[in-house]
Amino acid sequence: MSLLELPSPVWPVVVLLVIQAGDAAMMLRPPKFIVDCLEGVLLPREWWWVLTTAKTASVVGLVVGFRVPGVAMTTTAAIVVYFLAAAVAHIRARALNMTFWVNCLGMLVVSSAVLVGCFVRV
Repeated sequence: MSLLELPSPVWPVVVLLVIQAGDAAMMLRPPKFIVDCLEGVLLPREWWWVLTTAKTASVVGLVVGFRVPGVAMTTTAAIVVYFLAAAVAHIRARALNMTFWVNCLGMLVVSSAVLVGCFVRV
């Protein structure tokens, strides 16, 4: 098994980039479903800026990672960790509604698939 320093294929990383950019943009004026999600996991409103910063940093990391070896892989791994932490927060808060199943676990699956599919070679 080997790890690729640049994504191959590139298109799944582009899809993840677009999703993360949209998610970061929505955090500037969160729609109701995001507010409900963050309140559901009991994240204090004064900490929401951290999520916006992390999501924005992931967008920058994915863009830079198309040119700088290892950056996109590291960023994608960080996105997987982010959604693992989000899943734990949902489980701990017993916020196991549709947002958890579709958004949180859905993005955990998508980001994990991008990590394995674009950066791991057997």
